Formats: sequence, C-alpha cells, structure tokens
Amino acid sequence: MLSKSKLSCMTTSTTQKILPTTVVGSYPQPAWLVDHVLLAQGVPRTRLHELWRIAPEQLQAAQDDATRLAIQDMERAGIDIITDGEIRRESYSNRFANALDGVDDENPAAIRSKNGLETLIPRVVGKIARAHSVEVDDFTFLKNHTDRLTKVTLPGPFTMGQQAKDEYYHDEEAMVMDFAAAVNAEALALQAAGANFIQLDEPWLRHNPDAANRYAVKAINRALQGISVPTVVHLCFGYAAVVKGQKPTGYSFLPGLSDSIATQISIEAAQPKLDLGVLVDLAGKKIMLGVLDLGNLQIETAEQVATRIRAGLKYVKAEQLIPAPDCGMKYLPRDIAFGKLRALAQGAELVRAELGAL
Repeated sequence: MLSKSKLSCMTTSTTQKILPTTVVGSYPQPAWLVDHVLLAQGVPRTRLHELWRIAPEQLQAAQDDATRLAIQDMERAGIDIITDGEIRRESYSNRFANALDGVDDENPAAIRSKNGLETLIPRVVGKIARAHSVEVDDFTFLKNHTDRLTKVTLPGPFTMGQQAKDEYYHDEEAMVMDFAAAVNAEALALQAAGANFIQLDEPWLRHNPDAANRYAVKAINRALQGISVPTVVHLCFGYAAVVKGQKPTGYSFLPGLSDSIATQISIEAAQPKLDLGVLVDLAGKKIMLGVLDLGNLQIETAEQVATRIRAGLKYVKAEQLIPAPDCGMKYLPRDIAFGKLRALAQGAELVRAELGAL
C-alpha cells in the first residue's frame, strides 16, 4: 500500500481531475459465487440466502475473493472513484434495509405487479432503527485493498419506504424519516471510516412522484445530515436486465433534487437517450452522467463514450461532470462490464485531451 503522504497527494490530484470516472455501485458477481439463474428472476427485497452457491461457513472468504476481483477490474479499467462492487449484496437495498430493527423479512408480505408478478417485501413491524453497523466492515475491506478514491452506496430512505409494507407507523412519511435516521447513522460511521464519497440510491423517486414531492428531499437531507464528504443521489429507470422495453426519456421527479443537500446527482442517460436539457434544472450540482448503455451488450468505443460526454458538456461545465455507467453493472457478463468500464476511462481521456486537461 502507498504511504499516507503519497496517498494524500493522489487523492487530492484525483479529486481535482477534470471528468473523473466512477461507477454507480455494483459489478458482476462471479457465477461460482451466486446463482445467476436465480439472480435473473428479479431484484430481491427480502434476504435471498439461497442465491449464494457457497456454504455459509465459507461464504465470507469467497465474498472477499470476489470483492478483490471487482476492485482489481475497476482499477485495471482505469476508473478513478471505485466501490467494492457490492459483491456481498443480494440486491442494492436488501442487505441494509433488512438489517434494521423494526423490519421483518422472515415473515414477508407479498405484492403483485400489474403483470401478475409476485414480489416478497419486508414488513415494518416496529420502530425502525440501526442497532449496529451494516456496511462499515465491507467498506474497510475496500479501503484496505485499493489506493483509489472510494465510494460507498446505501439505499435511500424513500426507496426503502416504497419497498416495505408498513404495519406499524400507518404514516408513510414518519416511517421514511426513521429510515432516513438509520441511513444517516450508517453514513456517519462510513465517513468516520474514511469513505471519500457516499451515495444514496433512490430509483423509486420516479415511481411515486406525488409522495416524492411531499417529503423525499426532507428524507434525503435527514439521511445526509452532518456528512461533509461529497454526497450523491442516484436515480435510474431500473436495471436494463430487469426493466424490459423502452425506458422513459425524462424523469417525473428531478428538479426537486436541486433543493437537496447532496452535492452530486447521478442520472441514467445513455440507454433512455435522456433529454439532457433537464440538467439545467440542477444548476449548482455536480452531475454523475450515465454514458454507458447497460441495455446493450455491445461494448462502446471510446469515441462513443466521448460523444456522450460532449453532449453533457453542452449543459454542464467540465468541472461539474462525472462520467459513469447508467446504473449498476450487476446483471452484465463480467467481460462486458470490464470492457465498458475501460471504454468509459478511455472516452473520458479523449475529452480531457480536447479540453487540454490531461
């Protein structure tokens, strides 16, 4: 590992770098670690222990090995700000949400979509509270295995509220605000452990814009209270492998996030061909712009990525733009995910050269 002085110098340099590249969060989990057939059936809200192919007594060691691979892939691809790939998670949200007091995922409720698909969701049966750390050890492992800037992701309070059945509060906003307090306690602990960036995943903001307009920003601000490192709120239209068909070309809830205390807003833009004019509504925020289409298994060229970055620069200053994938890469084949990340790094290099910022 690098000395503290060299690491501090590298951190400062990367923070000031124009168009630093990052990931949204997840990276593909190896087929020897998880059952990809079961994974493809959806995004679990309750714990899904049968997803893991490894015996419980050997699971942590196997997850450690797979996490090292994810870290190394992101480093080799040339990504500036990395995560642990969320390798230890069955979904982006269920590891944290179901570790909280007041949440019962052993006796779940079932909901049906308009298409008749049944999904198990946890029941809220008591006051929601964080009794212990959930992701601090995961983050510490990442920090100990890289000299890159690090980011850790947490499910947002609004999204967790939408993914659970309230049988205790009978007041959705009150429930979400307690989710927010739990997220905040974890975020503060992650900041103390050395996280350089903290991200909240809030894909469900667009599902219920009326509720989002009433209290989502209030909940996000509570979740980020006291956090001094850069913070991110991520929105998307869902994993490309799970959400089939044409995605919307605009968000039903976006301008409201300009009132949040988050310093960065992360949006999916490449696959839905988002009208980037919406970025004008987020003046003052840094934008994590999705420039990798995860619905297409063809690996982008560096020039294709550069073209998408240039499109963002029509609305956002280079100092405010952070190129990234549209969403998490969990459902992609690993070789495709690596190739796309390499194209991301190379595309950003092209644009930096044009700007004279290398």
